Amino acid sequence: MATSAASLTQSKPETLRARYARVRSLSVTLTDTLEPEDTAIQSMPDVSPTKWHLAHTSWFFERFILAERSKDYVVYDEDFDFLFNSYYYTAGQMHLRPRRGLLSRPTFAEVLAYRAHVDEHMQALLDTGDPELAFLVTLGLNHEQQHQELMLTDIKHVFSVNPLKPAVLPPSAGPAPGAARPLAFEPGEHGICRAGARSEDGFCFDNETPQHDTLLHPHAIANRLVTNSEFRDFIDAGGYDEPALWLSDGWATVNERGWQRPLYWSEGLDSEFTLTGVRELDADAPVSHVSYYEADAFARWAGARLPTEFEWEAAARDLPVEGNLLESGHLHPVAAADGPQYFGDVWEWTASAYAPYPGFRPLEGSLGEYNGKFMCNQMTVRGGSCVTSADHIRATYRSFFYPDARWQFLGFRLAKDVSA
Repeated sequence: MATSAASLTQSKPETLRARYARVRSLSVTLTDTLEPEDTAIQSMPDVSPTKWHLAHTSWFFERFILAERSKDYVVYDEDFDFLFNSYYYTAGQMHLRPRRGLLSRPTFAEVLAYRAHVDEHMQALLDTGDPELAFLVTLGLNHEQQHQELMLTDIKHVFSVNPLKPAVLPPSAGPAPGAARPLAFEPGEHGICRAGARSEDGFCFDNETPQHDTLLHPHAIANRLVTNSEFRDFIDAGGYDEPALWLSDGWATVNERGWQRPLYWSEGLDSEFTLTGVRELDADAPVSHVSYYEADAFARWAGARLPTEFEWEAAARDLPVEGNLLESGHLHPVAAADGPQYFGDVWEWTASAYAPYPGFRPLEGSLGEYNGKFMCNQMTVRGGSCVTSADHIRATYRSFFYPDARWQFLGFRLAKDVSA
């Protein structure tokens, strides 16, 4: 699967029609090593079955493009509008998210037939040359790339709770152990700085706009991500047992759920479950699958803090989008011996609550539900992960999770305040 995924995600100039075919094909390629039974499992409410992802992304194109812009289009199955809507209440009611794993029908084969039907009609629509389609199709493809990442993180959780501990890829696909560069804090940009994306510079999500001024105070930011060995030191020092290190909600969560280590780590702190099976813990690889609460507690223990999303963006703004992304085929974080480590490996928790930028305006209609209505009680993450496509991520990209989330590839770097 790794080779196929890399060949299908090459970033190069291409027509919208070609990009549509490439991105849609990758979603199916990511299921090559799965059995139909694997695609129906939901292991917790945050996880969706693989076949649901495949159907929902097709529903997105059918509901918001084909049904509204193709005069002769006939909906594939009217029941799918209820089954595969996610959270677009202005578009209708939906099957409850925690119950997606109860959908034995439609089958995996039927979902693939649905995708083929949607693709056939989408390609015909793209051939009309309608210029107004460009933004909607590009939005749909970026939406699909988000679900490709979810397909991998969700099946990882599904396989992790299986006593057989199956793997998506063979062990040989995983990264070899590496050596992380020495930790250093580099001066960050400060003063009045521009943040956010300009829509005229290319596609971006509405939550990245508008571009605006932000004040950055003098600070330093770490040259790399926090590693497994450093986080293990925090555990060995009793970090999970020291209430003074934790936010109130974090301390309550840790005790309620019995957390004593990152998700997928063994009790012995020497191995972890990965998409290539159980592997020895790579001491110098970035720590992953930790919540915001854990990242914040570690930072306090280390005499530091998490960077704000604007400090992070200022540091990454002029860097090329390079790193351990989906194209590497590793599907797991790797140690960075040199060069910037701002893109790939793990989504980085920031100290910033997910909130609207000054002057934010969501998209009109149902698509306005995409980002804006989630701007409460969540934290912003930046940078993408080892299962993010390179042509999907950028320095202004904002994603968001509840602070107790751990099933995504979530890690962090440190920052410090400095005297002016």
